[in-house]
Amino acid sequence: MTIRLLIVDDDPLVRAGLTLMLGGAEDIEIVGEGTDGRDVPALVDRLVPDVVLMDIRMPHVDGLTATERLRARPGGPEVVVLTTFHADEQVLRALRAGAAGFVLKDTPPAEILAAVRRVAAGDPVLSPAVTRQLMSHVAAQRPAGDPERNRRAAAAARLAELAEREREVALAVGRGASNAEIAAALYMSLPTVKTHVSRILAKLGLDNRVQIALLVHDAGLSEQEDGI
Repeated sequence: MTIRLLIVDDDPLVRAGLTLMLGGAEDIEIVGEGTDGRDVPALVDRLVPDVVLMDIRMPHVDGLTATERLRARPGGPEVVVLTTFHADEQVLRALRAGAAGFVLKDTPPAEILAAVRRVAAGDPVLSPAVTRQLMSHVAAQRPAGDPERNRRAAAAARLAELAEREREVALAVGRGASNAEIAAALYMSLPTVKTHVSRILAKLGLDNRVQIALLVHDAGLSEQEDGI
């Protein structure tokens, strides 16, 4: 399968570098470039990419707003945000909006290529270590008190909608486990794990497994039943 990729970044040197790095792969087709988030809807309609590699900071419409608008549309492409920070509240906003993950601009070319391929295949870009780092960042930024308790109660209530096996899979996703790791730990086949993840997303109205991880963390369950 050829992956149709749209690159959106206001820096021409970054766009040129990404095009040079990614365009040589046999399974990647750079279908176009954008310079601002305001260009994204028209570009997506015209070029029909599978994945959008989206910068966060752009002059008119930032990548966060563009991601929110794009993921609100049915059948839209997956989005990977580009950032210069490991743990940035803006990255978290993008993930909650439905971005499939993020990569750093100084990430080695081979890893950026692998990230695009993984997202196109339906897997998250975030590694378990990065997922845990983001979870810690969220926790550190939240004030104590009633708002935190309310958030936790609301997240726990949503997870209570899941069947027992689905909940086990959700908790494993929340700890950053891959599908293969979940399958081994819970004695499931890989297709069964993927089916459970799809059902969890549908039941909870989420876009991707990163959002499952955020919800598990909101419920205060990311450190429970840690056997994976």
